[in-house]
Amino acid sequence: MNSRPILNQMQVAAALSRNAYDKLALTLADGQIRTGVVPVRAFPIQAPERDISLLDADGHEVAWIEELARVPEPAQGLIRAALSEREFMPEIRAIRGVSSFSTPSTWQVRTDRGDTAFVLKGDEDIRRLAGNTLLVTDSHGIQFLIRDMTALDRESRRLLDRFK
Repeated sequence: MNSRPILNQMQVAAALSRNAYDKLALTLADGQIRTGVVPVRAFPIQAPERDISLLDADGHEVAWIEELARVPEPAQGLIRAALSEREFMPEIRAIRGVSSFSTPSTWQVRTDRGDTAFVLKGDEDIRRLAGNTLLVTDSHGIQFLIRDMTALDRESRRLLDRFK
C-alpha cells in the first residue's frame, strides 16, 4: 500500500507553481513542497488529455489528473508547458517524397512543427498502433506520429503503402 498522499486535480490546481529555478513545485496538504515535479501521460497517443500522473523527483506519484481540461488555470497551463518540454513527437501531416522505395531511405515530410527530412532504416520502423495510427521511428530514434493514415492526402498514402 502506498503511504504517499495522492492529490486530485482540484488540489493540484491550488498547489502547483514554478519555483525561482523554473522547476515545477507541488505543495502537499501537510505543507511539504515537492520540487522538480514531472507530469507523465499514461496514454500519450490514445488519450493525451486524460490520465496524467505528477511524479516527484524520485519518480513517485504525488498527484493524479483524470482530465487535464478540468484542471483550472494557471495549473493547467503549467502542466501543458511541462508536457511539451518533455515530449517530442511531431505529427506527420504529409509525405512530400522518399529517396527510394528500399531502405534505408530519406523521407521528406510536413509535420505539425514544420517541414523536415529523416532517414528510415527499415520497414520495421513503421509500427501500427491502434486503428489507422502509425508510429514512424527515424534513424536517430525520433518518433513521428501519423494519427490517421486515411486522413493523409492521396500521394502521401501512396508513398506510405510502399513501406507498410
